[in-house]
Amino acid sequence: MRVAALDDDPSQLDLVQRSVKASGHECAIFSKGQALLRELRRESFDLLVLDWQLPDVAGIDIVRWVRQNYGHPVPILLLTNRGDERDIVEGLSSGADDYMVKPIRVHELVARVRALIRRSYPQQEQLVLGYGGYCFNLASRTVEFEGQPIELKQKEFDLARCLFANQGRLLSRAYLIETVWGRAADIPSRSLDTHVSSLRSKLNLRPARGYRLTAVYGQGYRLEAIAELADSLPAAVEGQA
Repeated sequence: MRVAALDDDPSQLDLVQRSVKASGHECAIFSKGQALLRELRRESFDLLVLDWQLPDVAGIDIVRWVRQNYGHPVPILLLTNRGDERDIVEGLSSGADDYMVKPIRVHELVARVRALIRRSYPQQEQLVLGYGGYCFNLASRTVEFEGQPIELKQKEFDLARCLFANQGRLLSRAYLIETVWGRAADIPSRSLDTHVSSLRSKLNLRPARGYRLTAVYGQGYRLEAIAELADSLPAAVEGQA
């Protein structure tokens, strides 16, 4: 998972980053609200951890902006020194999913991050996932369509899983590369396009099968479920979760 953390206090920001990494996730850090807003317009994140009080853009205003403009309902944890009930109500009413009063307690923050991700992305806890006629077995790392196996290479499987788990969501190229190849990966830009093209062919991703995989110029890729097959959105295969 890819997390963005915002705080103008370097020590607090470092603490949040270390806590997120302890949860098993990558963490991009920002000390200014405007910098994060610019990044949100072009990049993809799975969770936001935002300080309320900032000198340029208040964290709560970023929460409102995300809820109005971000296509994916990304979970948000709001951090603040304000512990009054009215402040907590305001923070949650603005669109934050959780609220934590400073000082930050590392074990609590780790637990809250894990709980938010578990609640927001339940498919991460399942071993067998069904998407329409496609079935992903995460234990054996195999894919089938209507019972027929489809042979995928390791990175193709990881890329397919990422796209199906986030269907309908525009995923930036950086997000896909980091998720599939790792944060420190140095791969040719064309490699991602080649893998996407291979997936489109091997999985036969076309409207007749209920899905459309499209490239968004200068941004990334989006896998969409065709409207008439909307009932085929992600669900654990019954009895195998």
